[in-house]
Amino acid sequence: MVLIGLLVRFLRRYVRQISVLVVLLVGQTIGNLYLPNLNADIINQGVVVGNLHYILRTGEWMLSLTLLIGLASVVAVYWASRVAMGAGADIRQAVFTSVQRFSARDMNSFGTASLITRNTNDIQQIQIFLQMALTMMVIAPIMCFGGIVMALHEGAQLSTLLLVAVPVMAIFISVVMVKVIPKFRSMQTRIDRINEVLREQITGVRVIRAFVRDDFEADRFDHANVSLTDTALSVNRTFALMMPAMMVILNLSSVAVIWFGGRLVSEGSMPIGNLTAFLTYILQILLSVMMAVMVAILVPRAAASAERVMQVLETTPVIEDPRSPVTPRDLNGRVRFNGVSFSYPGSERAVLEGLTFTFEPGATNAIIGGTGSGKTTLLNLIPRFFDTSSGVVSVNDVDVRDQARDDLWHSLGIVPQSAYLFSGTVASNLRFGRAQASNEELWRALKVAQASEFVSQMPGALDAPIDQGGTNVSGGQRQRLAIARALVKRPNVYLFDDCFSALDAATDARLREALATETQGATVVIVAQRVSTIMHADQIVVLDDGRIAGIGSHGELLESCVAYREIVVSQLGEDAAR
Repeated sequence: MVLIGLLVRFLRRYVRQISVLVVLLVGQTIGNLYLPNLNADIINQGVVVGNLHYILRTGEWMLSLTLLIGLASVVAVYWASRVAMGAGADIRQAVFTSVQRFSARDMNSFGTASLITRNTNDIQQIQIFLQMALTMMVIAPIMCFGGIVMALHEGAQLSTLLLVAVPVMAIFISVVMVKVIPKFRSMQTRIDRINEVLREQITGVRVIRAFVRDDFEADRFDHANVSLTDTALSVNRTFALMMPAMMVILNLSSVAVIWFGGRLVSEGSMPIGNLTAFLTYILQILLSVMMAVMVAILVPRAAASAERVMQVLETTPVIEDPRSPVTPRDLNGRVRFNGVSFSYPGSERAVLEGLTFTFEPGATNAIIGGTGSGKTTLLNLIPRFFDTSSGVVSVNDVDVRDQARDDLWHSLGIVPQSAYLFSGTVASNLRFGRAQASNEELWRALKVAQASEFVSQMPGALDAPIDQGGTNVSGGQRQRLAIARALVKRPNVYLFDDCFSALDAATDARLREALATETQGATVVIVAQRVSTIMHADQIVVLDDGRIAGIGSHGELLESCVAYREIVVSQLGEDAAR
């Protein structure tokens, strides 16, 4: 069973705590089993014969034993909570670490909403089950079998009642479990769907309002919500019937014991103290079965959650570090594509095909092309966010597939198409790539990125708060802060993925001029839609439908590349193409 395998894997470091817990629970349960025997003795040898001294002495024993049982119970619950929460934290960390190793393809196969659910709700279900199981699954079997032994000792004549009550309850529980396990799996899938819809609506709230789609999105969420509610109600209806049915079995068993036991007492075949003890034992036996039921109720959902968690933990990333990584001898920043082609999984057509070129260090290189020409995909092959279908991409004269990814990424400074900032401060975001950077270095990077003016006007300047995703700054400000973040890192290769699009022409020009000075000696690769952004680059690669339409400087391409000339004419006019 996946759940057991997962728990065994993550409970190994808690063996000592679990051992202490088991000792406490065994002692507590044995004490609880001994109490009815003492109570029977008080009745038979104290109350019936009028021996007050025996009643008081045995009562003191019962009181002392009860206090010890209570103390053991409190300590056991504490240790069970410590172990369950600790194991849950370990599982959560393991899932997070696994997700951190995922490639873009792996992330897409699970979906963001599902990964969040698996690392929160699913692990919480496992924690709840573990905390209950650590206590009740130790107590229940000891109390059940111990209660049977003690009950037979106190009243063997009533043993037939045990043979009826316990199997009836066990069969009933088994039938219920078979019915609800598939429903719990379905519930987790529906929770994924709710998270997915809710996340989309929160992220895209401005678009939803702009297109007046509030009612449509409300219906979409309502559909996902009703689907989850119906499944949850179906499960709860089953459990709503189960608990009363178990109480009926429990109460009928008590009535049967009193009825038949009372007749034995009246006939003189059983002392009344033994009857009270037998009644207590049969209640303990059935209560132990109910404890097992309480754990069993959690098993289906915990098992479904464990399967989903293990899917993440056992997923082998599509892109992994090589077994024997190669460290570049010279961090020169050279980027080379040699016969590179790339297709997305399941696609019949190549996105990129037969690309061969070199981005030399100390030069500004640009990539331009129409929408869907493969510019961003090309850039994503350099940090190995995707692996090529064929051909070789090398950085620092070493194939990126032969390098450890951390080593590769240390050489790269990436500014993505959609600039993303993390919750924190301006300074914490800028230091994301180099934690030891000084304030002077931060201000220098901000000045180059044309961001120093607006940052200095923010309350707190470098200590000004940044909301998750940078939602409290404008799109252009986000882009400039992301550029400054890459500059602070001081990599060998800068990758700018159309990150000047939200800037006005004047700011764009000043930024490019400052960048040219700041990045001297490094390899700069700029993906852009606007010709004005890249026309001064040392080398421009023109993409057309995933293939190279031309390579050269702005002037050379105007003469030799029809596709580039068409882009220039469409953006700057016929005069600019002469």
